[in-house]
Amino acid sequence: MALTDMVVRQAKATGKDYTLGDLDGLSLSVSAQGGKTWYFRYSWLGKQKRMSFGTYPEVGLRDARTRRDEARALLAKCVNPRHHREKERQES
Repeated sequence: MALTDMVVRQAKATGKDYTLGDLDGLSLSVSAQGGKTWYFRYSWLGKQKRMSFGTYPEVGLRDARTRRDEARALLAKCVNPRHHREKERQES
């Protein structure tokens, strides 16, 4: 089931880490203390990988989905999105 902005805003600390899944590999990890981080799960060379897109509310649901779509486009071109991001950061 797709996340909504209200569900993301209302996600509270429960004393244990938990994850709220969105679509196409995007998820919101909520820490035991209440911190919220966006993650994208993907497969690269037969292995499961995960990359962070930032924390909520600095990165909202719409921005996280945009970043997910960009990463999926890179995967379609056989480019590892994590390595691509690291390369861009080094060039800046």
